[in-house]
Amino acid sequence: MTLFSRRHFIRDAALGGGAAMVPGWARAVSAGIAAPLPSLSGEEIALRVESLHGMIDGRPAHRIGINGGSPAPLLRLREGQRVRIAVTNALDEETSIHWHGLLLPFQMDGVPGISFPGIPAGKTFTYDFPVIQSGTYWYHSHSGLQEQMGHYGPIVIDPAGPDPVRSDREHVVVLSDHSAMHPHRIFAKLKQQGGYFNYQKQTLAGLLAGRDQKLEDRIDWGRMRMDPSDVSDVTGSTYTYLVNGHGPADHWTGLFGPGETVRLRLVNASAMTNFNVRLPGLAMTVVQADGQNVRPVTVDELQIAVAETYDVLVRPAEPRAYALVAEAWDRSGMARATLAPRAGLTAPVPPLRRRPLATMTDMGMGAMAGMDHGAMKHDGPAAADCPPEHAAMGHCTPGAPAGGAAMPAMSHKMRDFANAPGLPKTVVVQTVSPMPMDRMGDPPQGLADVGHRVLVYTDLVALARNPDGRAPTRQLQIHLTGNMERYMWAFDGVKMNAVTAPIPFRQGERVRVTLVNDTMMAHPIHLHGHFFELVTGHGDHAPRKHTINVAPGGTATFDLTADALGDWAFHCHLLYHMHAGMMQVVTVRPDAAGAAA
Repeated sequence: MTLFSRRHFIRDAALGGGAAMVPGWARAVSAGIAAPLPSLSGEEIALRVESLHGMIDGRPAHRIGINGGSPAPLLRLREGQRVRIAVTNALDEETSIHWHGLLLPFQMDGVPGISFPGIPAGKTFTYDFPVIQSGTYWYHSHSGLQEQMGHYGPIVIDPAGPDPVRSDREHVVVLSDHSAMHPHRIFAKLKQQGGYFNYQKQTLAGLLAGRDQKLEDRIDWGRMRMDPSDVSDVTGSTYTYLVNGHGPADHWTGLFGPGETVRLRLVNASAMTNFNVRLPGLAMTVVQADGQNVRPVTVDELQIAVAETYDVLVRPAEPRAYALVAEAWDRSGMARATLAPRAGLTAPVPPLRRRPLATMTDMGMGAMAGMDHGAMKHDGPAAADCPPEHAAMGHCTPGAPAGGAAMPAMSHKMRDFANAPGLPKTVVVQTVSPMPMDRMGDPPQGLADVGHRVLVYTDLVALARNPDGRAPTRQLQIHLTGNMERYMWAFDGVKMNAVTAPIPFRQGERVRVTLVNDTMMAHPIHLHGHFFELVTGHGDHAPRKHTINVAPGGTATFDLTADALGDWAFHCHLLYHMHAGMMQVVTVRPDAAGAAA
């Protein structure tokens, strides 16, 4: 992001409005910006959070940044060191920084109201913690909606010993979404109409051309008051998609030498956008997920959900330019960059592909859509763990054996549980998935028929054996719920501001957690202070992550060792979903008997 004075900002605001009508990815590109992000390292680091005015794709942009830039500087740390980071708040409101994916004392986690009081305007707070891991991570505000305005930056932690990933050079690639509309105004419009930003609804022309649903299917979905084109709440109608703070026309460029192995550290720092990433003509070898090394797996495309990181290797053999395409998951726009042997080269950018439509499987009717009935069973709470409000929602059945959740009766009509007996009045449940299924082996929404290799979670295998191989001693099921008409989101039907108690864990206990997505939208769920192992059949080499994208109408299961004392945020990382209530607190306390479970 190029920064200018306030006078230049006002002048350009008056002169530059006409460009807003052309999507950024379709505009003529500049000669290319080949500069990497500024970097800070050492044991003492100073960060200043401030308002910035600058340009994105030739248009004025107001942002919140750090040390004069957005994204914030790359923090380059080393495993085994201790770091003190003094954060000065130059805004006229409270701010904070959360160190996403880092394992540290909960008082340093940076979530106002949970782990610390926040950083008041004009004050400085010093984060002080040991660095006990390596990999690719990032940091961002956990105050209000500042993250949407550019308050984020990448972290790279070099391992204390030899790095198992060998490359000749690397580039940090931070993906994000930017809107000229203030985030509180975006949220207000979503509260007024959940599909306000969806300009890709089905049309008569789409019906006649065979691009959209058949008439009978459209009638059925209409009766259920469901819109299959509602994939993303905030879209390219207001967003410009960025690479390292630059729009598609700014043409950020990463350099390489022919024959080199190039490591791309991909970070999705967006507020609301999952990206489908590919480099036409180059295969990507995934070597790290959420900062954790995995056995190399080669793909042609991957979806990086909000808050995830992936490290990939590419090996461009020819001395030519390659497009790096990050297409928004609803295909309403794209971020675009270039890998090239020198600045100024460009590569053909593929057009946006046809936008995806939700299916019966996305509605939680997987078996009815012809899927394997044997995969429908998922771990659920035992009879003793089935509270009345969950029984009323069909989440479990009192008296049912542990390990198998009761399955609601099949119905083509999504059931409305808003008035079910026993539910609190604060319930946020519009629909419940009748037959949710484990979808961690499925390609992400819209990528099932692209004709090339797509990364799925079951492809990921940890490079090293997991640190805790114990079997879980307890099972927990959590439902992801929402009401699009009122734009309310929650866990188990209860918004954050209506929660009466945190989700409790005993220090050291091993718990199997199943997330059940009762909505028609994917949710990237993030747990602070911990890594967990995905239950995907890889035993003691299960991949370890801190964020899991739960497919619509599906389930995702992970095993968690609650080894970090304190209070930790647990939330959907779609910013407006978290803001609307899909967040709770996980508390880890010593075992009452004085020993870990």
